[in-house]
Amino acid sequence: MNPTTTAKPPAEKRSAQYDAFHTARARTDLVARLYAAAMGEDYPAEVAASSSCDWPLLGLMTTRLRMRPGQLLVDAGCGTGGIGLWLARALTLRLESFDLSPVAVAQAADRRTHFGIPAQRAVFHVAELEDTGLPDGCAHGIVCVDALGGADDRDAALRELGRVLAPGGRLVMTWASRRDTAPAWPERARAADLTVEHVDERPAEPALWERLYRLWIAHADELHSELGETQAERMLREAHQVLPALSGRRAVVLTLRRPANATDSRGAADTMTGPGRHDERTPQ
Repeated sequence: MNPTTTAKPPAEKRSAQYDAFHTARARTDLVARLYAAAMGEDYPAEVAASSSCDWPLLGLMTTRLRMRPGQLLVDAGCGTGGIGLWLARALTLRLESFDLSPVAVAQAADRRTHFGIPAQRAVFHVAELEDTGLPDGCAHGIVCVDALGGADDRDAALRELGRVLAPGGRLVMTWASRRDTAPAWPERARAADLTVEHVDERPAEPALWERLYRLWIAHADELHSELGETQAERMLREAHQVLPALSGRRAVVLTLRRPANATDSRGAADTMTGPGRHDERTPQ
């Protein structure tokens, strides 16, 4: 959700909004069915993400990360955890995931059993993109799908993810901008001490959002019935606000790399014993 940047409420209020959405979505499969209808055969049902994550994106992330078994992957803004869990299982990785929503984090932790990943190999905690709570240079790879736009400060968030990345590690993230403006990622990557390794275009992504939003509008009555008035109205408001701008949208996947010769005074990822540093967080 939220594929474009709009005025954002404070983090505490956004957390409550995401908590309410994830709580409502857990009561029904309607939202998942609408995403599946919009994506068609590209919908990865097991992942069940509320984002533009499809099979082509999962394959691309797998390729761009270039990770080895046993290394540590961070899923930044993980939502209910499907993307990180799928990648961790596919590539035999350790996983550390975080999200602003305690409800999403609790749901993500509950999904480890489904993916066959033991608790000691996949840890979830509540944090913001600008303040992850993770050690310097701890991650061999990071993925961030449709989450950066929700940060209060994109530049600070990117610097924080760069700090967490080990020398030689890669951050693979979705990014959207206007077609008629110069891309901002080269300057922002340099400010985070990262280099741009790949820019992969996603020409079909705006049409995906258009199909999804039109499905939301067409199923407005069902959304109200199954999710409740507040969540349905938020989704419909997003659809009506974003639809007119999609024709000028450029969507890409960025692969940003921390230089392999970068030094880290507090130790790199290869010295870590495992992702067991955080207590599980549950809704209060």
